[in-house]
Amino acid sequence: MSTLFAIFILIVGGIALSVQSSINGRLGNIVGVIPSAWLTFVIGFALTFLLFFFFEPPHAQTLFNAPKWQLMGAVFGVIYMVVVVFAVPRIGIAGMTVSVIAGQLMMSILIDHFGWLNNAVIELDAQRYLAIVLLLGAIFMIYLSNKRKELTKTKSDTTL
Repeated sequence: MSTLFAIFILIVGGIALSVQSSINGRLGNIVGVIPSAWLTFVIGFALTFLLFFFFEPPHAQTLFNAPKWQLMGAVFGVIYMVVVVFAVPRIGIAGMTVSVIAGQLMMSILIDHFGWLNNAVIELDAQRYLAIVLLLGAIFMIYLSNKRKELTKTKSDTTL
């Protein structure tokens, strides 16, 4: 698979996450955070089961003999889904997305730096520190933008 194709499908995945987060955030407001997350996992199970059944080639290891610590990835997926459904109605898609990306970047930098989870060590350097600062700045700017919109809306509601 070429690098450009991998980047392209990651961008499509990011688009799908933003759309899914928006939909689940609205649904979570109506039916509750946990039921909305539950629905995502039930439908996700059905779709991935079909993909697994029809398209997945055999592997040397299975879920039953894979290292148990690797199975914990599913727990983090549940945490992510519940947090997103909770946060989107409160801070919007842009605030949620940049916050998630900041968290991903900061944790991935730590994982790289220390070589955690059997990954290659990639030292923390000035460019990585700058990336963290810029992302924190992006969170702050989106936060300010959200507050400005809230103040404008509140003022317009009181003048009516």
